[in-house]
Amino acid sequence: MKLPLTSTLLLTLAAPLLASGGPAGAADYVAVPAGRLVTVLSGGNAGNPPVKVGRFAMRTEPVTNGEFQAFIAAHPEWQRGAAPPIFVDANYLRQYDGAEAGDGLNQQPVTNVSWFAAQAFCESEQARLPSWYEWEYVAAADERRPDARKDPAWRARILAWYSQASNGSHGAIGGKPNFYGIRDVHGLIWEWVDDFNALLVSADSRDQGDPEKLQYCGAGAISLQDRDNFAVLMRVALLSSLKGADSTNDLGFRCARSLTKDKK
Repeated sequence: MKLPLTSTLLLTLAAPLLASGGPAGAADYVAVPAGRLVTVLSGGNAGNPPVKVGRFAMRTEPVTNGEFQAFIAAHPEWQRGAAPPIFVDANYLRQYDGAEAGDGLNQQPVTNVSWFAAQAFCESEQARLPSWYEWEYVAAADERRPDARKDPAWRARILAWYSQASNGSHGAIGGKPNFYGIRDVHGLIWEWVDDFNALLVSADSRDQGDPEKLQYCGAGAISLQDRDNFAVLMRVALLSSLKGADSTNDLGFRCARSLTKDKK
């Protein structure tokens, strides 16, 4: 999926900030094999033919506050108060206001981070944000199966977290790995994807105002396939409502890398 023209222009403007140095630091990536995905992005097509997902690598855990703080220390142009307003909103990294070492933030996933800042971090470690198909492909797995979405017990477990009211506080990373060896896809935060504003949702979800409220609203799901999988559809509703500079208390990210056949 291609980004709309407005996002392409903004990304061009952001290029000097995105290409701002070498790797942010060592991170664990695992290779995810190629496969086919029956995606929720079907526009209500009952046939819903599967899409191909190429082989790629993904960070095993979301980016943490500790990792992001190291990134902005090395790249002060992305610090709160320094990043241009066109790339971040007023909520950007607000959890750091008044925070001190020992506050327990370091091992928690970073949130209140814009799409532009997330892309800049990923590029600093020679990576990128995952596409929606890549994220959905990994998120379909449980601990034993690559696709557990038809399992009512799995759905109930995922929805139990989605039904909890958020106070902007998150636990530390380090949940059980899923089938691919990737942790915390569910249960901690929402996550940016590269093509967040190209997701096929109903227009009514784009005019709801506060993106925080959309975390528990399924309005955008009415034109999508597999409506029973409400947890994933809520993510689509939230992401499609956002702009690249937006940030929320519960939205973070992890990075991915493209893999060619000769790379392990």
